[in-house]
Amino acid sequence: MKSTAITFGLLIWSTVGLFSQNADTLDIDIAKGEYWWGGLSTEGHNTPYDSHSKVTHDLWANNEGNQAQPLLLSNKGRYVWSEGPIQYAFDNGHLQVTSKSDKIIFGEAGKNLRDAYQYAVKHFFPPNGEIPEEKLFTHPQYNTWIELIYNQNEEDILKYAQGIIDNGYPPGVLMIDDNWQENYGVWEFSPRRFKDPKAMIKKLHDMGFQVMLWVCPFISPDSEVFRYLAKEGMLLLDPQKTQDVLWANTQEKAAIVRWWNGASACLDLSNPKAKKWFKEQLDHLVDEYGVDGFKFDAGDAHFYDNGVISYEEVLPNEHTALFAEIGLDYPLNEYRASWKMAGLPLAQRLRDKGHNWTDLQKLIPDQMGQSLMGYAYTCPDMIGGGEYGTFINLTSIDEELVVRSAQVHALMPMMQFSVAPWRVLSKENATYCLEAAKLHAEMGPYFLELAKQASKTGEPIVKPMALAYPDHGYEMIKDQFVLGDDIIVAPVVTKGAYKRKVVLPKGKWKDDTGKIVSGNKTIEVDAPLGRLPFYTKVD
Repeated sequence: MKSTAITFGLLIWSTVGLFSQNADTLDIDIAKGEYWWGGLSTEGHNTPYDSHSKVTHDLWANNEGNQAQPLLLSNKGRYVWSEGPIQYAFDNGHLQVTSKSDKIIFGEAGKNLRDAYQYAVKHFFPPNGEIPEEKLFTHPQYNTWIELIYNQNEEDILKYAQGIIDNGYPPGVLMIDDNWQENYGVWEFSPRRFKDPKAMIKKLHDMGFQVMLWVCPFISPDSEVFRYLAKEGMLLLDPQKTQDVLWANTQEKAAIVRWWNGASACLDLSNPKAKKWFKEQLDHLVDEYGVDGFKFDAGDAHFYDNGVISYEEVLPNEHTALFAEIGLDYPLNEYRASWKMAGLPLAQRLRDKGHNWTDLQKLIPDQMGQSLMGYAYTCPDMIGGGEYGTFINLTSIDEELVVRSAQVHALMPMMQFSVAPWRVLSKENATYCLEAAKLHAEMGPYFLELAKQASKTGEPIVKPMALAYPDHGYEMIKDQFVLGDDIIVAPVVTKGAYKRKVVLPKGKWKDDTGKIVSGNKTIEVDAPLGRLPFYTKVD
C-alpha cells in the first residue's frame, strides 16, 4: 500500500516539473489594422480579434464543447502555435500567449491571412491525403435525435427513414443517436426496443442509407462491463481514492465523471488495452450487424481534468485527441469535440445550436472558424438546431428559421437534418427544405472534389472572404462565405429579411438565377424565403 501512495506522489511531482520546465510566454503588440483568428471554433462568431478587443481564453482542459487548436493567425501574415494548450489574451492592442507545458512558436510567414494559414498547414498540421466517407459530402445526412430523443427504437427509426424517402429526399447517411443501447459501455442494441437490429440495418441499406451509431467513452458504473473494465485497469482513476483510500478495490478507485447524462466511469484510452477493447466493441457492431460507422460524442477535455490518473501521463486535451484517433479507423465518422486533429479525415460538427436566430447567425462564422484552424471536413450542426427541448411543442417552432437554416446547410460541405421538415412545416416551407436538400445533392460532386483537394493541400472547403481574397478589406464579413475559390454563398440569417447585401470581388459573377453581375462592389439582392443567393465566378 505504501508503494501505491509513493507512485502517485511521483506522478504529481513529475507533472509539475514538466510544466515548469517547458512553460513559455509570448507578448506582442497588435499592429494597426491587424485581425486575429483561431483557438476555438465556438468563438468563431466573436472573431476576428483586433486592437480594440479585450478577451481571454484558456485552452487548458477546455475546448468549449467543440474543436480547439493551439493556433492563432493574423491578416498580417503572423502566426502563433504551440504543441500544448495555450492561454491567449487580447487586451486593447496587446496580445499575450502563455503555455504551461510547451514552447510557443511565433513568426511571420508573409503579408496576409492566406500566407499565415498556408504556413501553418505545411508546418503544424499537414493533411494526410485521406477524407472521411464520401457520402457525408455528396448526400444529406439524417440524425434521429430530434424525432426520437431518448426513445431510439427499431419501429420509429424505420418510419423516419421511410418518411425521408416518401417525401422525396435523397437517402444518405442515417445516424441512430443516443440510447439505442441499454447501458453506456454495453454496446449492444437494446432487446426491449430492437426486435431484429440486423434486419433493420439491412432494410436501411436496401433503402439507400448508410448507418451510423452514436457512441461515447463513458461506462455506466453499476454494470457488469464496468466491473470488468475496472478489474482490468481500463478506466480512469480517481486521484483522491487512489492516494487516500488505500484499501479501495479496483471499482472504488475508478473516477466518476459528471456529464449531461449523469455520472459515469470513463475509458482510459491512453491504455492500449482499453483502446483495443473499445475497438473490439465497435468492430463487433460492424461485423455482426452491418453498421457502417459511428458518431463519436463527448470526449471533451474538461471531463479529463481534476487530476484523473491514466495509464500514460497525458494532458486533459490529449485524452480528447486519443478519443478522436479511434475514428481514423472508421471512414464514416463524426466528432463534435476535437483537439489538434486538423488535416485528418474526421468529420467535425459544430456543437449543438439552439432554435433561435442568434444561433443561426453563428453557423457561418463558427464554421469559418473551424476552417481557419485547419478543420476542412465540417458540418454546421443539425438543421433548425440540435437542442431537442425546443421541438417538443410544435407551436414554438419558427418555420422561417428552419427554412433559412436548411439554406445555410445546403452549400456547406455537409448538411444534416434531424427534425423532419415534412412533420413540422407547412407544405410550402417543407418544399423549400426539400429544394435545399436536392441542391446539396446536386453539388455533391463539387463538395467531394473540394474535400479531395483539402486532403492534399489543406485548403478549407468553406473559406472566409479574407482567406479567399486577402488584402481586400474583407476581414469583418461574417454572413457570407466562399465555397472553394469560385462560389460566394450569401444565405439570409435574419428573421423577416427578404433582401440582403452581398459583397462581390472584382470580376463577373453568375447568380443562382443565371443573371451575370459585375463585381468589385456591394450589391443588394432580393431574397424571398425560397431563395438562397449564391454567385459563381465566370471569368
